[in-house]
Amino acid sequence: MTDKLTFYTHPMSRARIARWMLEETGLPYDEVVLDYGTTMKSPEYLAINPMGKVPALRHGDAIITENAAVCAYLAELVPEKGLAPPVGSPGRGAYYRWLFFLAGPVESVFTAKQAGAFAEPTNAGYGSEADVLRVLEEAVAGKEFLVGDRFTAADLYMAAFLGYYMFIGMLEKRPAFVAYASQHAQRPAAIAARARDDALVPAHPHPAQSNANTKGKH
Repeated sequence: MTDKLTFYTHPMSRARIARWMLEETGLPYDEVVLDYGTTMKSPEYLAINPMGKVPALRHGDAIITENAAVCAYLAELVPEKGLAPPVGSPGRGAYYRWLFFLAGPVESVFTAKQAGAFAEPTNAGYGSEADVLRVLEEAVAGKEFLVGDRFTAADLYMAAFLGYYMFIGMLEKRPAFVAYASQHAQRPAAIAARARDDALVPAHPHPAQSNANTKGKH
């Protein structure tokens, strides 16, 4: 690979998922740390991601946004790492299934829960919160990997989601969730990614954290 990878991120964002995936690839990359409401909404960055959100990845002339897309794209760059099942294999279907289930119904149901307004089950891709939690638990209970017998980007995405939502208290710490997320959180790439993002937090706090600190000073 000759084209340079540039990673656009914020340490207190979902871009932590993409960071972990980058570390799994072992590929060199440059990082651009953006801040909420300022550089993240600048004309320069909106030309890269019109949504004004992170993560985004530039690879030569290619621009990739959305965590699931970034993870899938990066897996393709390092086929020797086995971060995606081979094209055409039965496992490829399950791999896509879990990536898009997490990016779609799971993301949506937790957003709805946080907002305190669920859609009618017949109108929502997630059905109900109970449906989503049941499917998640069945997917990971007693398993080390979602697909086959090795770690893939689907495991990374699942472990990151479960770990994050349990951490912020929006997901019940069911034994199956804790066991699955904790084992993958100990991967060297996961540890390296957390360390890098944690080191950036003091200079780039989340706006909610900054507001809380400001209020505490009055």
